[in-house]
Amino acid sequence: MKELEKTYNPAVIEDRLYQKWLDNKYFHADAERGKREGKKPFTIVMPPPNITGQLHMGHALDNTMQDILIRYKRMQGYEALWQPGTDHAAIATEVKVIDKLKKEGIDKNDLGREGFLKEAWKWKDEYGSRIIRQLHKMGSSADWDRERFTMDEGCSDAVLEVFSFSLNIISRRPAARPQMREIPILLASELVVFF
Repeated sequence: MKELEKTYNPAVIEDRLYQKWLDNKYFHADAERGKREGKKPFTIVMPPPNITGQLHMGHALDNTMQDILIRYKRMQGYEALWQPGTDHAAIATEVKVIDKLKKEGIDKNDLGREGFLKEAWKWKDEYGSRIIRQLHKMGSSADWDRERFTMDEGCSDAVLEVFSFSLNIISRRPAARPQMREIPILLASELVVFF
């Protein structure tokens, strides 16, 4: 019989076990399967962490609480979806990318819009991936097949639709008109000034 180690070594088991869970889709929610099996749906949308760097203790606590709840609901028989994703954090990310460029001796203005966007997407690839790897290391049971980024086409289209709808409702209120009169708003790469 194999003797147990005196101290627990997570490196020996956790990565392999977590990969097994992913490969077997233990965290995947399927609405159709849930209907067939008479399971009630339960969903948590992970508040997307910003891609400005890495997770901190607040993220760890928040994600742990969500993970506990989603696993509990699965054990209760719900078809439970924990929707993961990351947020672009536009201004904060822009500041981080500009700082990185400065350290490399590059001025943002010299790159032009397209060049800067290319650098911003590189940042997203590096730091967005780091955050997801950290969530995996924590053992987060999110449905990773559904991972989204707020600038993904479907997400950004939905935001523009809701934003446009909300502005339309607000702009109909007479009290809001004076405040909105001078607000230039960028929608889908077009500058729109209401009123």
